[in-house]
Amino acid sequence: MAAWENDEEIMRFREYLKIPSVQPDVDYSACVEFLTAQARLMNLPVMVYEIVPKKPVVVVTLQGLQPDLPSILLNSHMDVVPVNEELWTYPPFEAKLTDDGFIYARGSQDMKSTGMIYLEAISRFNKSGKRLKRTTHVSFVPDEEIGSTYGMKAFSESQEFKNLNVGFGMDESAPSPEPDELIVFNGERTSRQVKVTCKGEPGHGALLDIDNAGEKFYTILSKFMSLRAEEKRKTLPPINTFIGDVTTINLTQVEGGVMVNVLPEVLSATFDVRIAPDVDLDEFGNMIEAWCKEAGEGVTFEYLVKNPQVYSTKTDGSVPFWNSLVEVIEKMGLKLKCVTCPGATDARFVRLHNIPVINFTPILNTPLYVHAHNERVHADMYKKGIDIMEKVLEALANV
Repeated sequence: MAAWENDEEIMRFREYLKIPSVQPDVDYSACVEFLTAQARLMNLPVMVYEIVPKKPVVVVTLQGLQPDLPSILLNSHMDVVPVNEELWTYPPFEAKLTDDGFIYARGSQDMKSTGMIYLEAISRFNKSGKRLKRTTHVSFVPDEEIGSTYGMKAFSESQEFKNLNVGFGMDESAPSPEPDELIVFNGERTSRQVKVTCKGEPGHGALLDIDNAGEKFYTILSKFMSLRAEEKRKTLPPINTFIGDVTTINLTQVEGGVMVNVLPEVLSATFDVRIAPDVDLDEFGNMIEAWCKEAGEGVTFEYLVKNPQVYSTKTDGSVPFWNSLVEVIEKMGLKLKCVTCPGATDARFVRLHNIPVINFTPILNTPLYVHAHNERVHADMYKKGIDIMEKVLEALANV
């Protein structure tokens, strides 16, 4: 353990992990203080922007030889999800380094590890004096775990972001359980939260012949759940489609009714829908509207969340940065598994500005513990991640 314990890159990583930047209501001042201090120790320029008060964005920069070229943006978020400390083997903000080399901490996978890997990679270039063609910015943003409204969304719409002149971006994917294959995301599904309301005539629970909200509710539920079953079949053998490439539908809330023996005037159902990238969003909305009409009079729907469609970054050879990434990964004897992200990351806000982004977490041979108890990463895999990122950045920033 002594070798890991005294390793400066491991020490910096553990120091960052000890900051309890837990949602909700995060105080980011300790993160900002740590990151700006590290940037100065690394002799790297650093800026702190507050597009929204108390929602700081830290940007550390490695200046390129041709700063007028579009830059590389390596993004990570500072916040982490809550913990149930009683279910952890070690305190989640102690950043415990075990004798066998594992670092236990909230954020060790999602995603303080990736952020520090990005930072250590540009630090290595700065320390060695090796110059890259393009400027690289490493950004640390707030509030990703609660939707990024005041984080990357606000930052990406600002003049400060435009001034970075970003030509290509990277963000988090997930650690890979494989020893030689990295997981990357080139796009995300579109999140829509749909609430369907079914209105009928109230009356006695013994009646059958009146305008019935329950019948309409059943029709709507059947439509949504039938589509859910159809999409679920695609993920099963022999098709085995990755979950990010299918539309997921889940019933999450049901409301209505006053008493068991009174027919309800209103019943409603809310669905969490994540729409696959190849689905036409207008056609999907028209389908729900048609279901409501079929269910009967007084059935309507509304979007509680209606995110815009964000097109995936192309991997067909038309994006030079993607081609360069594939080439350098293959030279290292590694592979890329490119899939659609099943959840959501800050990359969607950058892609919305027609900037190609690949989600890339260079951590191999690591089971997935994102948002789990005992989240952890092995020190060797973290160090190897920096080695990989160093080579990847050299390739990307010289495109």
